[in-house]
Amino acid sequence: MLDHFWLTYLYQPLFNALIWIYLNIAERNMGWAVVWLTIFLRILLMPFTLISERDNIKQKEVEAQAVEAAKAFKNDSVAQKEEVRRVMQKNHVSPWAKVFSLAFQVLVFLLLYQVFIRGITGERIVKILYPFIDFPGKINLDFYGTNIGNTHDVFWAGLVAIYLFFSIYLKETFSKQRDQSRVTFLFLFPLFTFAILWFLPMVKALFILTTMIFSDIISLIRRVLFPEKKAAVPAKASAKK
Repeated sequence: MLDHFWLTYLYQPLFNALIWIYLNIAERNMGWAVVWLTIFLRILLMPFTLISERDNIKQKEVEAQAVEAAKAFKNDSVAQKEEVRRVMQKNHVSPWAKVFSLAFQVLVFLLLYQVFIRGITGERIVKILYPFIDFPGKINLDFYGTNIGNTHDVFWAGLVAIYLFFSIYLKETFSKQRDQSRVTFLFLFPLFTFAILWFLPMVKALFILTTMIFSDIISLIRRVLFPEKKAAVPAKASAKK
């Protein structure tokens, strides 16, 4: 029953959407079909993305409030922790939008993996294509000289790792909180990502790279249209200046 649900309600719709995009938008290039599919799915998730962005801003504001409130107990570390916990609980931000968005992207990741591991052959296509989707014939898997179904691709896995490194680096540059664990994360996470993508079909790197670029563009637009409010300077601190 679970296999039937996976095939009928998840795998088959995504596969047919991918073939339709391949035929009608991507000009018979499966690499670009995956890029367009990723963009369309991210647009579909846009409400959850915007809610997640809003919650991130609120979370930062709540954390700033908690730190400021804890200053009243600067001589009592236990009371400080308790005050921070109280403020955070009072202004709890639900992560459900971000969790849903990430879960959906993981699901698509797994579905695309299954598509390219199973192979896109004529016989398989005929079995799962909807009647209103044209038969595509032989699928073009070449994407700028790389077969998107091949594994152990250094270039695209490396491109994702490099983009991820600079994305994390830029976020850390504007962050006031820096410690050894963050520095370690800056280097190890891109390397770990590279290792995973190197084992997977190259299309996974294309999917992740498109997702990251889309997310960064949305985040940039949000920052331009709705800039974060600067934390208010305490009265005592301003008086000392």
